[in-house]
Amino acid sequence: MDPQKLKDNFALVGTNGVDVAEYFYADLFAREPQLRSMFPAAMTKQHEVLLAALSQIVSTVDDTEALVPFLRDLGRRHQGFGVLGDHYAPVGASLLATLAHFSGPEWNEDLERDWTAAYGLVAKVMTEAASEPVS
Repeated sequence: MDPQKLKDNFALVGTNGVDVAEYFYADLFAREPQLRSMFPAAMTKQHEVLLAALSQIVSTVDDTEALVPFLRDLGRRHQGFGVLGDHYAPVGASLLATLAHFSGPEWNEDLERDWTAAYGLVAKVMTEAASEPVS
């Protein structure tokens, strides 16, 4: 996984602003309509939260001392929202579809592999944190 490629690609994708979040959620709810009920009717704030979390993850992708605690906290908070381990696969698929869509011709197999590896780490840390007993 090449952190700089992820950062550069996310900078490109990020130029589309809130459209990225809107596309992501439209894709996710098309894949898994039952997940829609986990979110508020008005999604504006949720779009902002998603983009902020993605930005934080990408900006610290090469700094595990900052990234892992953030992901652990995120995993615990998502568990409180009812997120289950099974939800991570469709979220990852929607994330990749969104990144590919907004990357346009820049999207390639190497970038897909890097993003898949990065999301795999994110999902692993978050699900492990969510399954730990609360102290």
